Amino acid sequence: MIYLDNHSTTPVDPRVVSAMLPYLTEQFGNPSSRTHAYGWEAEDAVEGARTLVADLIGSLPSEVVFTSGGTESNNIALKGVALANREKGSHIITTAIEHESVLRSCAALQRQGYLITYIPINSDGTVEPEEFRRAIRKETVLASVMLVNHEIGTINPVLQIGRLCEEFGIIFHVDAVQAIGLIPVRVDEIICDLLSLSAHKVYGPKGVGALFVRRRNKPVDLEPILHGGGQENGIRPGTLAVPQIVGFGRAARIAREEGPQEAIQVAGLRDHMLIRLQNEVSGIVVNGSLENRIAGNLNVSLPGFDGDSLIRSLAAQGVAVSSGAACSSGTMEPSHVLIALGVDPRASSATIRFGIGRFNTKQDVDTAVDSLKESINSGARTQA
Repeated sequence: MIYLDNHSTTPVDPRVVSAMLPYLTEQFGNPSSRTHAYGWEAEDAVEGARTLVADLIGSLPSEVVFTSGGTESNNIALKGVALANREKGSHIITTAIEHESVLRSCAALQRQGYLITYIPINSDGTVEPEEFRRAIRKETVLASVMLVNHEIGTINPVLQIGRLCEEFGIIFHVDAVQAIGLIPVRVDEIICDLLSLSAHKVYGPKGVGALFVRRRNKPVDLEPILHGGGQENGIRPGTLAVPQIVGFGRAARIAREEGPQEAIQVAGLRDHMLIRLQNEVSGIVVNGSLENRIAGNLNVSLPGFDGDSLIRSLAAQGVAVSSGAACSSGTMEPSHVLIALGVDPRASSATIRFGIGRFNTKQDVDTAVDSLKESINSGARTQA
């Protein structure tokens, strides 16, 4: 199989696997066990990984809270801030293109009486800072804006939005799950208070992520949504998954050291694919800005074709792609991201998301384009 679905998940880098293996076998201690060497070794490993993740985003190690992944990080950030700051205000700003874990957290808070404003995106697929400014109210307590969209790969102007949040005293959360390893992510430059990460989007293991929670200057008041033994400063209690955390640390180090060069390599493959598609596939439409986009993403619509049939045909030929977010796959609903972008619902159902990654080659890309052309010629058209 040729794997071109790297926005859904990435393969674990062999260097990450090597780092994890000892903590699955002989170094199996619980980092909360502080009476013997097994626990001490595990604690040292966790704190080493915490430092590596902090180095990747420019935070203090003490500001990194390990979680099970991006979904949990987003839930803790939104619900934790809302509950802890209810007396300061009950208005939350987010966007129409956020990940489901943000949108559904907001919906849950709305049922509890919070007011949610969903700001639209422009034709490029990004949020306009002025739209954000217009949404601010005196009771606005929290804003959540993703850095990179998980379907169309567009990059939001979170620096400008962070400045607005700072100006108006709004707690600012950024979902950076799709950004790390491909563009620089520095919490002080973004001026965010909370930032969500996930290891499996950056060639680390599944089941582990992190939430940056600011402690400097203006510490964030956060109500835990889980209760237990008090691990991770009580924000995310539960026995820590040491092998996964070690793997996340190693993946973060690789991303920091090799990310800039990797982004250039992946962008070259993406641009090669785009040129071939535009020259050889009639009627293809690119969704979202090409200039303001992460390197490995190419989201295209083929009006008049059935996207599901095309994707299944590609899979039968050994090419793995998707139509959008993996957590929403299998649903018959049009992509909320493409609808927000203004894509016709019929065209949105004829959409393919190519996610090019670290281990892909030019031959992979050429084979994928050739396979798509074969699928199109086989007649995967809609009945409309």
